[in-house]
Amino acid sequence: MKMREKNSIMDEVAMKRALTRIAHEIIEKNKGVDNIAIIGIRRRGGPLGERIVDAIEQIEGVKVPSGVLDITLYRDDLTTLAEQPLVHRTEVNFNIKGKNVVLVDDVLFTGRTVRAALDALIDLGRPQSIQLAVLVDRGHRELPIKADYIGKNVPTSKKEVISVYVKELDGKDEVVIQEFVD
Repeated sequence: MKMREKNSIMDEVAMKRALTRIAHEIIEKNKGVDNIAIIGIRRRGGPLGERIVDAIEQIEGVKVPSGVLDITLYRDDLTTLAEQPLVHRTEVNFNIKGKNVVLVDDVLFTGRTVRAALDALIDLGRPQSIQLAVLVDRGHRELPIKADYIGKNVPTSKKEVISVYVKELDGKDEVVIQEFVD
């Protein structure tokens, strides 16, 4: 099946605004940044998490601990991904015990990626709390998972796909809706 781009829903400026707003909300909800850590879910959650860290540093003057979580081996669809799935490194070089960890992902859809991330995170230690920040929430949850911080809510049909592009990996910043075409 082919994909066709339907429309762009966020450009570089809109993404920056959303991530800055999320940074402000994280600071406000946690009454500062003393016990905060930001951990991006590998691929696009990593760069988005680093941008939130940078925004928090600009606002508060403090660089909070950050890292990247690889969830490949925790996925419930591991056998459907590939015969030999590519496993990357988890890069969390600090103790998460007692921290308020904010997981960051690009798109919240069924909730299965977040469930896998929760399992992977708990294997690293026991944080005080786990919060979730997503750039886009597109609905269609299969698990009882809800984001604490949302850049944009985008109602979609199941025939549609939200694609997030980040400069660090894709050479551009943009969020687009695509749909399957026959």
